Amino acid sequence: MTTLSMKNRETTPSSSSVSDTEDSSLASGAAAAGIPDVQGRDDERQIAIDRVGVKDVTYPITLRTPSGGSTTAVASIDMYVSLPHDRKGTHMSRFLEILNENRQGIQPGKIIEICHRMKERLDARDSHLRVEFTYFIEKLAPVTNLPGLMDYEVVFECSSNCTDDFLMTVRAPATSLCPCSKEISKYGAHNQRCLLEAQVRFEGELWIEDVVRLLERAASAELYSVLKRPDEKYVTELAYEQPKFVEDIIRDAAHALNAEDRIVWYRVRSENFESIHNHNAYAEITCDKRAK
Repeated sequence: MTTLSMKNRETTPSSSSVSDTEDSSLASGAAAAGIPDVQGRDDERQIAIDRVGVKDVTYPITLRTPSGGSTTAVASIDMYVSLPHDRKGTHMSRFLEILNENRQGIQPGKIIEICHRMKERLDARDSHLRVEFTYFIEKLAPVTNLPGLMDYEVVFECSSNCTDDFLMTVRAPATSLCPCSKEISKYGAHNQRCLLEAQVRFEGELWIEDVVRLLERAASAELYSVLKRPDEKYVTELAYEQPKFVEDIIRDAAHALNAEDRIVWYRVRSENFESIHNHNAYAEITCDKRAK
């Protein structure tokens, strides 16, 4: 699992760096060799572009684990900068150059630094970085304690302008059981999987596992990758003893996020994939704890 120490920080306007000088030298060399720099030309339409860059770049990242070790994941990365009204284009190759400078693995703590680097190398006012990947957590079955890997979808998003903003999204599947079905039925109750998602802004260090734990505990029961019969009996009965509407799940998740002091802003969602309807149930709560 990974953590990131994060506070929104003020940044200064982009300035030239050694690599910028190197890029200028390369451009001068290219021009001297008769290769024009088309992207650097003026644009007569005078229309600024909010985001331009590269999308869906497959790249390895390195994540710290709570035990003090590290793990790797394969991420899909989007990288964008703003483009002023008078410039024809950006230099797409520089995005990949920045990634390759971090080819040993993009540590989450370096994401903001990468955003700053993008502004410097591409002489931009704004930069945006999105990193999406699948993260695996080992979970023990609740009765037999057999180990298994559960997969969770995680997104890191960073924007840098006058301030830095970092947003972490974690998606965790779980089980929900309908209270109404349990109340009115002679036998059992219908249940289904649900998908909880929390987007959080935070201060200090926050592990992916911390967010997963908060989300899973809000549902009727957790999911596991390995379940023997004693485990299956346990989770089935647990869900039956904790029936929850989608409204219950989202409120319990919000209650847990409210109690976590490191989290200063959140948006939490739950989608229940109904087993007896041809539609899904959905609920969402957004809270800015800084405004309270």
